[in-house]
This record gives sequence, C-alpha cells and structure tokens, in this order.
Amino acid sequence: MSSLKPYPSPTYRERLKIAFHYMLPQQCITRLAGWFAQKEWGIVTHTVIKLFAKAYQVDFKEALKEKPEDYASFNAFFIRQLKEDARPIVEDSSDLCLPADGRISECGSIKTQQLLQAKGYHFTLSALLAGDDELAQQFVDGQFITTYLSPRDYHRVHMPCDATLRKMVYVPGELFSVNPFLARHIPDLFARNERVICVFDTTFGSMVQILVGATVTASISTVWAGVINPPRYDEVKVWEYPESGYGSVSLKKGQEMGAFQLGSTVINLFPKESINLNLNLKAGEPVKMGELLGTLKK
Repeated sequence: MSSLKPYPSPTYRERLKIAFHYMLPQQCITRLAGWFAQKEWGIVTHTVIKLFAKAYQVDFKEALKEKPEDYASFNAFFIRQLKEDARPIVEDSSDLCLPADGRISECGSIKTQQLLQAKGYHFTLSALLAGDDELAQQFVDGQFITTYLSPRDYHRVHMPCDATLRKMVYVPGELFSVNPFLARHIPDLFARNERVICVFDTTFGSMVQILVGATVTASISTVWAGVINPPRYDEVKVWEYPESGYGSVSLKKGQEMGAFQLGSTVINLFPKESINLNLNLKAGEPVKMGELLGTLKK
C-alpha cells in the first residue's frame, strides 16, 4: 500500500459522499460526457455553454473568441484559446512559470519518496510514476507542485521551462473526481487515477509533467501526439522520443504542451537542488498560467 499515513476520519455525511463517488460508473459517465461534449447542436449547445459559463463565472473577455455562439461544441469551449496577451510569461531565463490556470492543491519538498496529497497525507513517487523506481529516484528530495483545474479554468497546459521530451507514458486507472474534497479523503488519489506522464530533459536535469484524468475528463491530449485517450487502454503504454533529429520534440517556456477536455490536475516534479519554489505559492491559492513557479538554483 502506497499511502504512508492514515487518512483523516470523515464525518457521516462525508462518508456518504465518498461512498457515492466510489459507486459511480466512472467510465460510463466519462464516455457519455465525451460524447455530449463533441456534439454540435447549434442553439442548444450555445445555450448550455451560456448557462455553464454563468454558473462557473467564466471570463469570456480574455478568450480569443468572446461569444458563446463562437463555439460549435462544448469541447471547443473547454479548450478555448486565450488572447495573446492574456497570460504574460515570466521573462527571466532563470524563472519557471506555472503550467496552468487553477488552484494549488499542494506544493513543496519531496521528502524521501513522499508527495503531499492533502492536509499532511502522502503518496509515493513510485506509485505516481507507475512503479518506475529508476525514474522516481531522480526526484527523491526534489520539489513538486500540484495544480487543480476546475471546470471554470482555462484548460490548456503549458511548459514551465524550455525542455526536450524523452518519454511519454499512458497509465490506465480510475477516474475519480480530483476536487479538493476527494483529495482529502481518497487515499493515493493521483496515483490511482488514469494519467499521462511526460518526462523531459532540461538544463537542470529531468523534469516530469503529469496530466491526471478524472470523472468527465473526456480526453487528454498533447501537441505532439494529439488525443491520447480515448481510447482508454487496459495496460501501460510507453512512447520514447529522441534527443534531436527526426521525431524529437523540443518546447519553449510558456509554450502549449497539452489540454484537458474538462479540467483535472497537473503535477510537476523537479530534481533535488534544481529549483527554489516561489514562496508565495500556498495550497488553495488561485494561480494563472505564466506566473512565477520558481527559480533555478545558482
């Protein structure tokens, strides 16, 4: 078992809520959400987008397309592009930027192999990285940051620094919601859910960016491979990429690297003695893509 500390005892009402999530037909709901989100139903789609945007207070003014009528489907709305100047990227070459809009779930040091999930409760690097102990060892005593994307947030994910892709791993798993409540009550949530692990080479060593799936996250995509899921595989899939030449993938800081069709979670891992996290980042705080994540150590 990968959780390293007992989880907090929920109240009776909370136990009912947790049990409900365990009983949900996650795969069925997610497939249905994906089917609905890709449909182009004209005025029906536009009306639902308007209601959704009002309920979640979506800011259309920062979007490249400012009107609900500009989006043919829910998918197009979820992965809406922003205006060029909507997310300034930290400019200093030693600065890393946050990869996504959302809220910080947790961030800090990776103590031995433990990452903080919520309120002092942990899961292991090895479990998160699908049992790849060799890769996990590169991040022991390093730094991590977990960003939760709510339904209202911008759903594209960007690079925190210049990097070259070396490996992508699809890990099948559960599709629990990743909202803060369940993060506090479902052990090893991020290590149990479906996810796409992207391993990059950087000037300071390896860096991992993980896109974690969730209930009604209809798909995860990357700019180099397109839609990764669906289909949803029953086994781990691995793609390796050369350092240079044909088939290589190099991305700049702030450049888009992937997207969720409905929000989920992004986890970043950094090796020991590589960066100083921005001390202003706190669990629960809202953040925007492009803001300061941390700085390279001298």
